[in-house]
Amino acid sequence: MRSSYKLATLALGTAALLPFVGAGAAFAADGNVNANLKPVALNGVTGSGTASVTVTGTTINVMMAASGLLAGSPHAAHIHFGAEARHECPVASDDADKNGHLNTTEGGPAYGPVVVSLTKTGDTSPASALAVDRFDTAKGGKISYERGSIKVSQTVADAISAGKAVVVIHGVDYNHDGKYSGSAKSDLAPTLPTEATDPALCGALSAMPVGGVQTGAGGAASETSNDAMIALGGGLILIAAGSGVYSVRRARARS
Repeated sequence: MRSSYKLATLALGTAALLPFVGAGAAFAADGNVNANLKPVALNGVTGSGTASVTVTGTTINVMMAASGLLAGSPHAAHIHFGAEARHECPVASDDADKNGHLNTTEGGPAYGPVVVSLTKTGDTSPASALAVDRFDTAKGGKISYERGSIKVSQTVADAISAGKAVVVIHGVDYNHDGKYSGSAKSDLAPTLPTEATDPALCGALSAMPVGGVQTGAGGAASETSNDAMIALGGGLILIAAGSGVYSVRRARARS
C-alpha cells in the first residue's frame, strides 16, 4: 500500500512539473527587436538613428534616437507592417512615378501600412498617423523618444517579434530652406507639402540587437533560454523520479 501511495505521489508531482517544461515556449513571441535607421533611398537625408522595441504579450515599449533631421519641424514616426509587404526599407526602384523621390505610398510595398503611431502623448493607433502636433519636432535635428505600455493587437505583436515590422521617420527638406515647403503635395494629405510626409529614415526591426547578438524571438538567446527551461524541467522531473524510487525502495525495505 505504501509503495502504491509513493508511486501515485510521484506521478502527480511529475505531472505538475510538465507544464513548466514548455513554459519558455509560451513566451516565445516576447523579446527585444532593434533597428538601425538609415536614410531612405533618393530622399537626400544624411541622418541616422536606432530604434528598440520590447514586446511583452500585446504591450510594447519603444525607444528611438535619431539625428540629421530637419530641426524644429514635426517628424511623424511609425511602426509599419503588412502581411504582403517585403518587411524592409524601400529602394530606388520603388520610385513608381520616377520623379527622383520616394513618397510614403511608394514605400508601402516594402514596409506596409502604419500599425503604430509613435506619438509622444495620446493615441498610438494608425488613426494618429498624421497627428503632427503630437510627434517629436527634432530640436537641433535630433529625436530622443521613449514610450512604454503601448497596446497593440496580437498580430502586430507577433509581427514585431518575428522581425517583420519596420520603423520609419518621415519629414525631409528637399530644397534645403529649413522648413517643409514646395509645390509638390503630400500623397497622404493634400494640404501638406510632400516634404512633410515623405520618409526620411528607415530601419527593419530584427531580433539582432544593434551591433550585438540575437536576443529576440527566434534568436539564439531566446532558443537558449527555452532550451534551458526545458532542461531545467527535465532535470526536476528526473530528481523527483529519483526521490520517488528511493522512497519506494525505503518503503519496501521497511515493510
